[in-house]
Amino acid sequence: MTWRRLLLALALALPAAAPQTPPATPVAAPAPPPVEKPILVHSYPHDSTAFTEGLLIADGALYESTGREGQSVIRQVDLTSGKTLRQATVPDGLFGEGIVAWGPELRSVTWHGGRGFRWSRPGLKKLGEWKYAGEGWAMTDDGHQIILSDGTSRLRFLNPATMAVARTLDVTVNGRPLKYLNELEYIDGQIWANVWMTPYIVRIDPGSGEVKGVVDLSELVARAGVTDRDSVANGIAYDRAKHRIFVTGKNWPELYEIRLNSSVR
Repeated sequence: MTWRRLLLALALALPAAAPQTPPATPVAAPAPPPVEKPILVHSYPHDSTAFTEGLLIADGALYESTGREGQSVIRQVDLTSGKTLRQATVPDGLFGEGIVAWGPELRSVTWHGGRGFRWSRPGLKKLGEWKYAGEGWAMTDDGHQIILSDGTSRLRFLNPATMAVARTLDVTVNGRPLKYLNELEYIDGQIWANVWMTPYIVRIDPGSGEVKGVVDLSELVARAGVTDRDSVANGIAYDRAKHRIFVTGKNWPELYEIRLNSSVR
C-alpha cells in the first residue's frame, strides 16, 4: 500500500482544506511517519465471543473489557489458556468500552451516557461511578494522568483523583487531524492507539500529538480470519515489567504477543 493510500485510510473522511495561495518558494512536504509490520512472538487463545473494547496487564494479570448492550463485562483472563478467571457485569443497557488500572482499582467507561465505573482489583467488585461528557472509547495512563479517547482526534488527560479534564491533546498525522482513535496503551513514552475500522495502530507523541509511527496489523487481521466487518483490530496491552506487547481484536480467536524491529520494544 502506498503512503498516500495509507494516509487516506488513517484520516478517514477528513473535511477538505480551504484553498490557499501557493507560496512563492516551494515548501518541502513533511516526511510521513514510518510504517512497520510487527514480528509475531507468540499466539494465545482468545475468547472469540469477546467483543474486545479494552485490554491491559496490571501486576502481571491480564484484564479485558467487552462491549455490546447486555454482553458488556470486565474480566480477568488467564493469558495461557484464554479462560476467564473472574468477571463483573456492566449494568444493563450500557455498552462497555475501555478500562485502565489505577492503584488498586480498574476504571471503565461506556460508549454512551457518560457513565464510568470503579472496580476493585483483582476482585472486580463495583466501588462507585464517575461522570464525563461525550462518548467514552478507551483509556490508558502515563503514570501521572489517565488518558481518555472518545472517537474524535482529541485525547483528554484526566486527574485520577477527580477524573476531571486536566488538558487535551489534538492528534495529527502529517498535520491533519486523525479521528477514530480507539483502544489506547502507553508504551515507552508514546501513546499507542488502534484506529477504528483500520488494521493500523498509531504511535503518538504525548507532547505534540503528532503520529510518530504506524504499526500495520494487516497480517494478523488476515490470520484471525474474522469475516464480520465489526470484528476489527482492537486491544493493546503492555506488560511494563517484562516489556511485552499484546494485541487482539473484536471476536478474534487469538491474542498475539508482538515486537517491533524499531527502537520501541
